[in-house]
Amino acid sequence: MKILANDGISQTGITALEAAGFEVVTVTVAQEQLEKYINDNKVVGLLVRSATQVRKDLIDNCPSLKLIGRGGVGMDNIDVAYAKEKGLHVINTPAASSESVAELVFGHLFGSVRFLHDANRNMPLDGDSKFKQLKKSYSKGSELRGKTLGVIGFGRIGQATAKIALGVGMKVIYSDPYIEKATIEVAFYDGQSATFNFESVPKEEVLKTADFITVHVPAQKEYVIGKSEFDMMKEGVGIVNAARGGVLDEVALVEALESGRVAFAGLDVFESEPNPEIRILMHPKLSLTPHIGAATQEAQDRIGTELASQITNLLK
Repeated sequence: MKILANDGISQTGITALEAAGFEVVTVTVAQEQLEKYINDNKVVGLLVRSATQVRKDLIDNCPSLKLIGRGGVGMDNIDVAYAKEKGLHVINTPAASSESVAELVFGHLFGSVRFLHDANRNMPLDGDSKFKQLKKSYSKGSELRGKTLGVIGFGRIGQATAKIALGVGMKVIYSDPYIEKATIEVAFYDGQSATFNFESVPKEEVLKTADFITVHVPAQKEYVIGKSEFDMMKEGVGIVNAARGGVLDEVALVEALESGRVAFAGLDVFESEPNPEIRILMHPKLSLTPHIGAATQEAQDRIGTELASQITNLLK
């Protein structure tokens, strides 16, 4: 049985699938050629990340397909309900990449409070001729310790982010309509751990009191943070979106950056992905990454292994 990993899969995943008797194909087939490729090769399992779209027409026109797998959490690029109605297995790996995304959030936070994103643009250009001026420009940084991190969406990734914040010495508050209470255990390298209990607060409270805000929600039909939400925030707040493009209004964000309401933002996802707006790409107060939240070797190994295990259980 052939498994097409159209957006790639780790070697650990390939090895596990091959050991179970599957043939794994890792070529990247263009979206418009995908239907023909699946049918010509009698592919039974299609594995994707965020790039490949698996919509109703593909599901209808590929009778050999028995399983669709998403290497990651969000499945907004798959017509999940329809696929299940047609009798297909639909799987994902919701826990495998939480730590990697959380660490990227703090990469943006640590970098932005010390202006590293901007310094790394300007030092190669002017570091030899304007060293003192640049030093002065970047000498008003701040610490994360003792500040309040507001988390909007407190699922696996939101909680993984909170663990890092607690380890840094931050206060954490969160808002999630589906998770009223949560207990988080922060484990240390020597086997010791500390346990923290949380209760959800209204989103407005997070917006009004947090020094930094991070968003961890699925794709939405409406903005989770738009102009009215920016207007509620403390002056000089920092924001990170490593969830989905479209949960944050980028036009309102730029306005908030220009007014000083928002001091900086870190974006790993974009409204017009994979073609972010030039105004976003060039803004000096934005720390940017190209949707790499889950793109660590460790996370990809976990994703590959978990997909292989589920596929073997379902199709063998």
